Parts: sequence; C-alpha cells; structure tokens
Amino acid sequence: MISLKHISKTFSTSEGPLAAIADVSLEIAQGDIFGIIGFSGAGKSTLLRTINLLEQPDPGGTITVAGQELNRLSPKELNQARRSIGMIFQHFNLLANRTVFDNVSLPLEVAGLSKNSRKARILECLDIVGLSGKASAYPAKLSGGQKQRVAIARALASDPQVLLCDEPTSSVDPKTTDLILDFLKQINQRFGTTIVLVTHEMHVVSAICNKVAVMENGKLLESFAMDDHNYAPKSEISRLLLLSHAPRQDYAGRQAA
Repeated sequence: MISLKHISKTFSTSEGPLAAIADVSLEIAQGDIFGIIGFSGAGKSTLLRTINLLEQPDPGGTITVAGQELNRLSPKELNQARRSIGMIFQHFNLLANRTVFDNVSLPLEVAGLSKNSRKARILECLDIVGLSGKASAYPAKLSGGQKQRVAIARALASDPQVLLCDEPTSSVDPKTTDLILDFLKQINQRFGTTIVLVTHEMHVVSAICNKVAVMENGKLLESFAMDDHNYAPKSEISRLLLLSHAPRQDYAGRQAA
C-alpha cells in the first residue's frame, strides 16, 4: 500500500543544512495500523508529511501509495491522488468561521461534489464519529475531543484508502484519547483503511497499532510487528513496547515535535 524508499529531507538553517530524515525506507501493508514513534526531533512527523508530499523530500527517493509513485506525478495528478489520502493533525486545523457540517464539507467542495451528494456524505461521516447532533455548531463551542472527531470526519469525507495521523491524541485528555483510538480502530476494521500514526505515547501504539517503526535523529532504527514476541529489540523503546505494553506510558515523558 505504502512504500518509502531512500527518503531524505534536508532543511536549510542559519547554522547550515539540517538532515531531518536520513535515507529512510519503509513498507506499510494495506490494512495496517502502523505506528511511528520516537523522541522529539526524531523526524517522525516530517516523514509522515512526505507520504502525501506535504513535505517534499530530497531528490533521489521514491514514495509509492496504492501503486502510484507520487513524486513522479504532475501537480494535477498529485491533487487527484491526495483525495485518497486523508490527514488528521495534532491541533485539529478546523476553520473557526465554519460550522462542523461545513468543516467536514471542505474536501468534498474541493473535489467538486454536488451539494446533495456532499450532504449525504457529511452526515454519514458525522454519524461515524458520533457527532450527528453537532452539525450546526461552531468549533469554539466544542471540546478538544469533539474538535478532533470533527477532524477525523473531515479526513474520512473523501473516503480515503490511507489515513495519516500526526499526534492525533496529544491535545486531549486520556479518556478522550481512548475514545479517539476506538474510532480509528473501527474505521480500520469497517472500511479497511490503512492508518499511519505518529505518536510519542506508548499507550497509543500498544492500544491499536499492529506494526511500529522507531525513529531517532532522522534515522529509522527498526520496524517490527507488535505480535512478534521473538523479535530482538534494538532500542529501549521497542523493548518496552514488546515486553510491557504498559497503559498510559510514554518514555521519559518527552513530547513530540
């Protein structure tokens, strides 16, 4: 479903070039809930954003999603391909001057769907995340968890094959975290959506991910299946994930970038 080969990303800074990602190759199968975990500055969010080319990688690598090599597409072709790749952000990114209904409508408007077609899909997506009664509300009247559920509904509106989640639970409380994870798991099971999830919380990975990659200083340290108890961990993070699966645990309380 997703194939990253030799992906690097270098930023220009006042102190010189900064390698945010260094030669990362990764394979994510259809239907996976794939976690990417690492300390702040590990490059995990940057890597996630290269999957749909919100972040353009350095020349030389390839990004293939659902059989299409995205970095070879024209701008028009890329926009079309992105419709099958939904994204959920850490801080919701809702439009304050639009209702819940109209926020979810946005990707469908961009896709050119008729008003009647949009309405049916919007109401379906709000029902999936349990917010049918909030269609006319504005974001300012919603809790953090409700805002993130609106963001999930918006990401689902275009019926994506892939859902990219950048720290989707870091701005909500533990109870709401569990609720959001339940919705993501249901989406994966009900629609077969491939989910790639960046997080610093071990509980999140343990709760829903079937595979995980560990990053450090822009490099991929290792990747493995969560149910592979014969796997020999190469890092403390993977050792804790495989051996403890401790709820609500993160490593050293460090926050992600």
